[in-house]
Amino acid sequence: MTTVGETAPATDVAVGLVEAAHVLAGLGLVTAFGHVSVRHGDSVLITPPKELDLVDTGELVEIPLVAEELPAGAPPEAWGHLAVYRARPDVTAVARAQPEAVLAAGAVTDRITPLHGQAAWLGASIPVHDDARLLRNAVLAERAAHTLGDSDALVLRGNGALTAGATPGLAVTRMWLLDAACRLHLTAHAAGPVTTLSPEEIAAWRTSAPPLLERLWAHLRRTSGAA
Repeated sequence: MTTVGETAPATDVAVGLVEAAHVLAGLGLVTAFGHVSVRHGDSVLITPPKELDLVDTGELVEIPLVAEELPAGAPPEAWGHLAVYRARPDVTAVARAQPEAVLAAGAVTDRITPLHGQAAWLGASIPVHDDARLLRNAVLAERAAHTLGDSDALVLRGNGALTAGATPGLAVTRMWLLDAACRLHLTAHAAGPVTTLSPEEIAAWRTSAPPLLERLWAHLRRTSGAA
C-alpha cells in the first residue's frame, strides 16, 4: 500500500483532500461509505475504505492513473474515480456519496434537468446511470464515466452519486448541490407540472459558477462542523 504518509510529508494537496472528506461527512452526505479523490500528477490520491470523518493524511492511498490493478489498501470503488479521470482530463477531483434524495430521484427518472440556477452548476442536465451495481471493476466504472459525459454530476441508480470538481472541496460542494437538486426535483414533480431552466438560463448560471462555487464551499466548510 502506497500512502502519502510513507512517501512524503503531508502536502497541501493531501491536507485539502482530507478536509474535503471531513466536510462531506460533516454534511451528513455519507455514512460508513464514500470517498474523495484528487488528481496528483500522474497519480490519484484517494481516501481509504474508512469513515471519512476519521481519515487523516497518512492514510491516503496513491494509485497510478494507468493502473491495471488496485494497490493493497485502495477502496474497490477507486475504479470509478480512475474512470472519470481517464475520460475527463479537465476533472481534478471526484467525490462519491449516497445522499438519500439522490437515491430516491435516481429511482424515478433517467435525467434531472435544473429547476433552479445553482443546479446548473452540475451540468446542463444530470444523467442517471441505469445500473445499480457497485463500480468495483474497470468495465463497470468505464460505463458510468461514459454516462457522465461532460456533466459535473452523475446519479448512480440505487448506488448514490459521483461529482467532479477542480478541487476536492468543489467536488464536495457539487455533491451538496446535487442532494439539494434531487430534493427539489422530488418535491416539485410531486406537486405538479414543473418549469425547468431554459438552455440560455443554464448557460448564464454556468458562466457565473467559479467564484460562486468557491463562496459556497467556504460556507460549507464553516457550517459543516468539520473544518
